[in-house]
Amino acid sequence: MLELRHVDGWYGQIQAVRDFNLNLAPGKSVALLGRNGAGKTTTLRLISGVIKPAKGTITWDGEDVSQLPPEERVRRGIVLVPEGRGVFPALTVYENLRFGAYWEKPKRAVLSDRLAYVLDFLPRLIALRNQQAGSLSGGEQQMLAVGRALMSNPKVLLLDEPSLGLAPMVVESLYSLFAQLLETGIGLVLVEQYVGFALQLCEDVIGLNKGSIVVQGRAKDMAGTDELREMYMGGAITDDVLV
Repeated sequence: MLELRHVDGWYGQIQAVRDFNLNLAPGKSVALLGRNGAGKTTTLRLISGVIKPAKGTITWDGEDVSQLPPEERVRRGIVLVPEGRGVFPALTVYENLRFGAYWEKPKRAVLSDRLAYVLDFLPRLIALRNQQAGSLSGGEQQMLAVGRALMSNPKVLLLDEPSLGLAPMVVESLYSLFAQLLETGIGLVLVEQYVGFALQLCEDVIGLNKGSIVVQGRAKDMAGTDELREMYMGGAITDDVLV
């Protein structure tokens, strides 16, 4: 269980997250929605340990992890897939995947089994395994970023704008993959601009505006609501946002 209680997060002199609360059970999913600057990415960075909370607590399976560095949270199963994919362009697909297990340093047999599992889950990467990551398409790089995260044996994935810059057909394929991950018991915290995809995938929604929670509820009850439109400041959620 991932829990955030009354968490505040700052960038220098700017408070980016205010009094944030979250409960996420294994295999469950929540979408963080809101316009740019709402505090979505900061929330993921707080959970992953990139930023330490100025106030409040972050607990994982009952343990306070608020001050643990990112690598310790990865070892516990909290893994961030960052915006922009963050693959190593000069390394091959295979080398990128192996790097995903770096912090855990599994034995060779475990690493081999995990590679086989990830490639079975993402068979497109098999044919690409010897290519440099920088030569891949945007969709292939995003699959690689997810595969690298899976090499860490995650219990919860933090997904930051996974559809950014991708064609709609590629996004649909990617979200099908995320649905399969949920079926394996992995939890998801999703930051997404395309509200339609997020509402289809996730069970719960948290809407942020200027760092504060302004909308919260079940995804199935949120589509087309006035609260969701107000969160996007002005009542007009455009087609490209809804997708």
